[in-house]
Amino acid sequence: MSAGTFTTATAREGLAQLWLRGLGSRQETARHRLFVFPHAGAGASAYRLAPHVPDTVEVVTVQLPGRENRFAEDPLTSVDAVVDELAPLIASRTELPFGFFGHSMGALVAFAVARRLRTMGAPLPARMFLSALRAPDLPDREPLHHLPDAELLDRLGRGEFAGLDPELQELLLPLMRADLTLCETYAYEHEAPLPCPFTVLGGSDDDTVREPELAAWHDHTSADFELRLFPGEHLYVRGAEPQLAETIMRTVPAWG
Repeated sequence: MSAGTFTTATAREGLAQLWLRGLGSRQETARHRLFVFPHAGAGASAYRLAPHVPDTVEVVTVQLPGRENRFAEDPLTSVDAVVDELAPLIASRTELPFGFFGHSMGALVAFAVARRLRTMGAPLPARMFLSALRAPDLPDREPLHHLPDAELLDRLGRGEFAGLDPELQELLLPLMRADLTLCETYAYEHEAPLPCPFTVLGGSDDDTVREPELAAWHDHTSADFELRLFPGEHLYVRGAEPQLAETIMRTVPAWG
């Protein structure tokens, strides 16, 4: 290997580690890989699935710019911009059978990445777990990204920012606005349904997405489809990692 090739490979590996937290964490034991796509405003540390799955499953969580160890970077504001960066990195890490889990914004990004993988001719997820988001062809009922700061803070303070210190809310507001922009400006384009089976999840008391909107994901897969509701509201995932892991392992028994 030439020095230039080595340098390029090293840079590519560093980029993958930046975007894909947990990559290589179970290098000796992993036989499967679960890519996790967080919700708006969240970073990789918001999800603690790894302790609840066998050592044969490596959990790799997407870390987008603008949060946690990437806080100094400008957040991306379009699905295409995220997918352009993320899809090639994931495509180069599909040597193991893998699945996707995405919550809210993460479900949209996971869906878009899977479509891009198909376009690239790369392997596709063995199963997709899509949580707390209406089907991607359905319009937003109440877009928020254009609201003035004070009004947006008020709305988020009754939801995602509930219980946070006011100064922290103001610090996180630009990231949250960027993530809302990413979701709310997504322009769905018709393609053939994905051949990956879908498990669609939601909170039984989530007033931001109704059960029929979750069920509408059925139109976007040509394979098996399952819908399951968990107790709780939109962020039911907080504290539900054991139940989520159990659902994933039950649904993909080969991973057990």
